[in-house]
Amino acid sequence: MRNLTTLQHTLFVTLVAIGVARAWPTANRVTLVVAITVLTCWYAVGARRAEHRPAASSSEPGAAGPARAAIGWLLILAVLWIACVAVSPHLIWVGFALWLLAAHLLPLAGAAVFAAGVLAVVIGAPVLAGQGWSVGGVVGPTVGAIFALALSRGQVLLARESIERARLVRSLVRAQDESAALQEQLAAAQRDAGAQAERTRLSREIHDTLAQGFSSILLLARGASVAGDEVHLRHLLDRIEETAAGNLAEARRVVGALAPESLQDNGLAAALRRIVADLAADTGIDTDVRVDPDLPLLDTGEEVVLLRSAQGALANVRTHARAARVVVSLTGAGDQVRLDVVDDGVGFDPGQLAAEASASAGAASGDRPGATRVDYARGGYGLASTTARLRELGGGLTIESAPGDGTAVSAYLPVRRAQPEVAR
Repeated sequence: MRNLTTLQHTLFVTLVAIGVARAWPTANRVTLVVAITVLTCWYAVGARRAEHRPAASSSEPGAAGPARAAIGWLLILAVLWIACVAVSPHLIWVGFALWLLAAHLLPLAGAAVFAAGVLAVVIGAPVLAGQGWSVGGVVGPTVGAIFALALSRGQVLLARESIERARLVRSLVRAQDESAALQEQLAAAQRDAGAQAERTRLSREIHDTLAQGFSSILLLARGASVAGDEVHLRHLLDRIEETAAGNLAEARRVVGALAPESLQDNGLAAALRRIVADLAADTGIDTDVRVDPDLPLLDTGEEVVLLRSAQGALANVRTHARAARVVVSLTGAGDQVRLDVVDDGVGFDPGQLAAEASASAGAASGDRPGATRVDYARGGYGLASTTARLRELGGGLTIESAPGDGTAVSAYLPVRRAQPEVAR
């Protein structure tokens, strides 16, 4: 576009120079020089300020003022040109440059009217100068006017297309920037969600492993204070050492996000037998483990959840039940696998437990006056954690108990049947 504008200025200067050269022998030279100087200076001043685009196409804020100034500049330039033509009709062909400017600075209808006025001056000036009518004097300027308008109009359309393309590119760049910003926000949200899920997983792992192990160590240490003889004391110290060693190994696996050590040997059934045997050795409770021989195949995640459920239930037996006997059953029933932990201890009221859990949830969500908050540092986290684990896999937890009538805790998970492979 800059090259076309330069060509237009060059054309104007060339047409003026040709007109002066032809008019110089016959015209009043002083008047001619003054008229041409004023015309050229006005063109030079306006050419640097006028917008080279149609006023009607301007849609940007603040464009109306500059467009009106450009139109005024063109009209004054036309008046000065007419004055030059009055000095010498040889300057009529400078009108070709005015036709080019008209399509740039005026809407199409205005450009046509302006071009018709310039054409009338170009055709009429020779007649007024006594040269008479001729076909060439009419057809030539008319074709020139049409050609100049078409050429300038094409240049305007190209400029509009270039401006619109630039606007679309800017819009696309803005859209890409916004998309990148949204992707960054989404990635940040996913990272936050992943971090929250990992914190939840670790809190459950710590509660179901380390906290329960420390609870066992604490009970054994308290028992050592009333040990009757050195043999009993040595036995308690050995159990404390074994429990602490198991806790240390479990802590290392929690940090490494690995499956529990108890599941890495012979699976869930063997792990249940080991933790029940530990309970019997530590407390003297009579225990029994019953495993269905036709138990469905479980993946590692499901075995971990059921093992943690058993650990939580047995920890409550150890701490609260004062039971003489505990039976742990692992069975497959229909589309479910079920883990039952039944004791003959003192029992409790499940309705009261549910009310306390509801109150604690309300307190955690809003800290309303009068609400009860559960202090997880002193316990109360196990049942909620176990229930959440099971629900994540589509299962659940049921509790049956009554004061003085023992407790039955039942954890269940749906069985995910393996899909048969399609023959290829």
